[in-house]
Amino acid sequence: MSGEWSEAAGPTGTLRSYAAGGTRDGSAPLLLLCPELPTIEGARGDVAVPYEALADRVAQESGWRVVAGMFRGLGGSAGSFSGSGWLEDAATLVDQEMGSRVGLRAAGFGFGAAIALALAARDERVRGVACFAPPAHLADWAAEPQALAERCRSAGLIEAGFPPDVRAWAADLGGLEPASSAALLGGRPLLVVQGSDDDAVPTDAAGRLVGAGGPRAELRMVLGAGHWLRADPRATATLIGWLERQS
Repeated sequence: MSGEWSEAAGPTGTLRSYAAGGTRDGSAPLLLLCPELPTIEGARGDVAVPYEALADRVAQESGWRVVAGMFRGLGGSAGSFSGSGWLEDAATLVDQEMGSRVGLRAAGFGFGAAIALALAARDERVRGVACFAPPAHLADWAAEPQALAERCRSAGLIEAGFPPDVRAWAADLGGLEPASSAALLGGRPLLVVQGSDDDAVPTDAAGRLVGAGGPRAELRMVLGAGHWLRADPRATATLIGWLERQS
């Protein structure tokens, strides 16, 4: 099984996404994949490739329609990265894809997990969230706005002259507090998957999110795994198993 890339009109121009499984107007439940922030220099376009394989496998084994969003500044989509901008793009893809579907889940990797949680906190159509190597708080990122801007600029996520106000841009991102979003799930299922050897996000962040998420939150540790769980077959199998239990 293989999916296809599509381009739609997003809030800032072209918004690319990769969809596998089902059809846009079908009855299969929908999973939205929210990507991680890349760290590789010039990764603006190349970061899209691994999500093709992930979406294909999850769609094939789960029977769900899986849509991987390339939010603004990433994977060929127009615009520059911002926290509220990525959240707006995620909401746009949901509106474009939902139609008459009754099942929607969101899954995110790293910072994408913060987007998935924030989306669910604002949209009750998201009936469960899966987070992979998620931060529990983003205040530390916002505390060093220039360093964050340089990281995003190096990865090709922001265009020249953006942001016009780096402190406001960082504060906007810091406002997407994953633990606060998890507390607003209202009993919806939450899966948190964490690598035991993650050197980017402290492992206790996973425990804080599960604690905030309520009685239907669960934690899965992947022994020996680092931060980039999207390429770990054990993490993918965990996601597929969780979707099967959501059906």
